[in-house]
Amino acid sequence: MANEDRRIVIAGAGSIGCYAGGCLALAGREVILLARPRIEAALRQGGLRVRDLEGRDRPIKPESLVVTTDPAAALPQADVILVTVKSGATQDMAALIKAHARPDAVVVSLQNGVDNADRLRAGLAGRTVLAGMVPFNVVQSPDGELPLRVHRASDGTVMVEDGDAGLVNLLGVEGFAVEAHGEMMAVLWGKLLMNLNNALVALSDLPLATELANRGWRLILAGQIDEALQAMKASGIVPARIAGLRPALLPRVLRLPDWLFKLLARRMLVIDPQARSSMWDDLQRGRPTEIDDLQGAILRLAEKAGTPAPMVQRITALVRAAEAERLGSPGLAPEQIAAPPAGRRST
Repeated sequence: MANEDRRIVIAGAGSIGCYAGGCLALAGREVILLARPRIEAALRQGGLRVRDLEGRDRPIKPESLVVTTDPAAALPQADVILVTVKSGATQDMAALIKAHARPDAVVVSLQNGVDNADRLRAGLAGRTVLAGMVPFNVVQSPDGELPLRVHRASDGTVMVEDGDAGLVNLLGVEGFAVEAHGEMMAVLWGKLLMNLNNALVALSDLPLATELANRGWRLILAGQIDEALQAMKASGIVPARIAGLRPALLPRVLRLPDWLFKLLARRMLVIDPQARSSMWDDLQRGRPTEIDDLQGAILRLAEKAGTPAPMVQRITALVRAAEAERLGSPGLAPEQIAAPPAGRRST
């Protein structure tokens, strides 16, 4: 079989999954989207619109998409499975892959957090499971808007663990750049440092670019990263560079005055004004967030290493409280993070 003819199943076609699958389908790859009923219905009715930060705006008609909600229909056909479900669904997806996919199918985790590839490996002993990292944000259109629109709102190259010689050529297409990397754990820990900001976007109810431009929020992010780096150092973990910066420099850059930060951190601010975090989207939709796999990973590491993490703990508690309320983002100000909860923003 030619490399380009390998059939790709997107296991969990939400925002990231539809964006990846859309780019691959537009490049002529054979793609099956395994989606929830809401996404399947939208794609069958209106198709998909794939947009990005560089200005591409590419429609895909419904009849050009292969989409299903049935794992037993999609997974047996897969040569490559891109897992894009939220972290909390990883073990369930591993069980579905084990039950339905061929043993020789290559499984790639394109998920947040540092543990998902290991969770997949634990449920798929003897199969090829590779870690991956998606560096960019994807914004999905509101419920009911047709066609379903997915917009890549920031930049970056997808990293995939070495282990399949043809995988980069198969997956690397227009709008979805892919590179192989030999040290994926360092990449995933580095990405986790920046993913600590997902919760701040969710708590603030601000677009990512607006939130990062505010020094008050950056000070909170810097505090979390300080705590994370301390726990990583005590545990012998060396994270990869972020936006060209050594991780140890990141808190210093984040603490700069706004004017100087904007000057020195231009790569960090190449973000579409509409970009939000997936955690914000989860709160808006009343869904469980990935807080246990982002801040939670740092808290577990800090507890094992015996290092303090009060800021990470505080952010975790605030997100869990917002999850429990199921009222969307609480719209907090930076000053409220260090203070006792002061109620929700008035509307």
